[in-house]
Amino acid sequence: MTTAPTAGPATETFDSLNPATDEVIGTYPVHGADQVRAAVGRARQAAAWWDSLGFDGRAERLARWRGILARRLPELCEVVSRETGKPRGDAQLEIVLAIEHLAWAAKNARKVLGRKRRAPGLLLANQAATVEYQPLGVVGVIGPWNYPVYTPLGSVSYALAAGNAVVFKPSEYTPAVGAWLVDAFAEAVPEQPVLQLVTGFGATGAALTTAGVDKIAFTGSAATGRKVMAAAAETLTPVVIEAGGKDPVLVDADADLDAAADATVWGAFSNAGQTCAGVERVYVHERVYDEFVAKVVAKARDVNPGADYGPMTMPSQLDVVRRHITDALARGGRALVGGKDAVGERFVEPTVLVDVPEDSAAVREETFGPTVTIARVADMDEAIEKANDSAYGLGSTVFSRRRGMELARRLRTGQTAINAPLSFAGIAALPFGGLGDSGFGRIHGPEGLREFARPKAIARQRFTAPIALTTFARTPRTEALVGKLITKLHGRR
Repeated sequence: MTTAPTAGPATETFDSLNPATDEVIGTYPVHGADQVRAAVGRARQAAAWWDSLGFDGRAERLARWRGILARRLPELCEVVSRETGKPRGDAQLEIVLAIEHLAWAAKNARKVLGRKRRAPGLLLANQAATVEYQPLGVVGVIGPWNYPVYTPLGSVSYALAAGNAVVFKPSEYTPAVGAWLVDAFAEAVPEQPVLQLVTGFGATGAALTTAGVDKIAFTGSAATGRKVMAAAAETLTPVVIEAGGKDPVLVDADADLDAAADATVWGAFSNAGQTCAGVERVYVHERVYDEFVAKVVAKARDVNPGADYGPMTMPSQLDVVRRHITDALARGGRALVGGKDAVGERFVEPTVLVDVPEDSAAVREETFGPTVTIARVADMDEAIEKANDSAYGLGSTVFSRRRGMELARRLRTGQTAINAPLSFAGIAALPFGGLGDSGFGRIHGPEGLREFARPKAIARQRFTAPIALTTFARTPRTEALVGKLITKLHGRR
């Protein structure tokens, strides 16, 4: 495989480690502001060439990249597994979904972004009106470590399909995955550095934000997202931010409890709970609460850290998980599985908490670990009220046979799944994003393509208008005629 286009040499380096063993996966440069600016400069030139290929030319090259990802799937799975500690099956799942999104973006870019006619209206009937979406130019993508393929490619793929060049800064915990992806793209598209890699820590991401890119796509914590926004504001650089969640599950009295319990356990504990749209809170109708909790407990006891999910990728997160569990128990909560001794040196045991006060850290703050709180509610109105009482608003899930759509529409989140876990994340045609502390803007779907393009409106005069309005030669007679016409058209009510 070729060498990934990067920002160039750097004097300082850092090691990427396997979080399960501390094995060194690779050594990468810490790129500084000058090197990041140089990468953006190269991307600026590459963007013009990439745009000139048109939708078909870009789709053909993105198909080449997609083919490499698919053919070398086991190789990429191994890189993801080693650098994050997650099981190979989980690595494959996120890569497969990323490939599906890449295919959708390339196939639908022309349909979503291509030129379309608009009605000019009666007063300007002599005009032909069109709207098309043009590339922004250079997009900076700052990716996370928890899903180092699926999540950043949700921005990278759509930005590329829209005609932009991309400078990609992966998490300092997963630079090997980022390098692998950029290497694969360079093999598919060797002509220009359309997708480049910069590596390093927070300072490198900050440098990318202020390096003259046309948009920043950031995934990470709300606190870091605020810093990205503040830095981008200095140059009025627009941003799209996905900043985590505290996602609820609602279980109605008529729900399929086996399915709801299975979805809760998988959503809470898969990837060691390190999922922005994973399950952290569950609100269950009192008529089925005891039965549902029993099913969750039984399933949770069969989940084995180290086999079913990996270690905590970011060591500092262990302290957050420990604090949340300790606080919940100190305030009257009970651990039916796991508990105060669940947090080890690398792994966290699955933890199911009940009777936890709604104002506790385990309910209010993003835990990002394999824990879940389950609360009893009198009805779904109470469940909606408690689910919506959160600073976050990313994803949510409803289990109900009769009222699924009604309840889903009332939840204050960017997306909701009904009777299945996280299904919205796998449907490439659906937008993904949040509100509140979960961020704003959308990736995926038509909205994701438009996120990385600018609308261009064009009005073309087809013939001279019989009534000239935009001229100093306009007469009182013309003004009177227009006034009568508008009154007749719009003044009836």
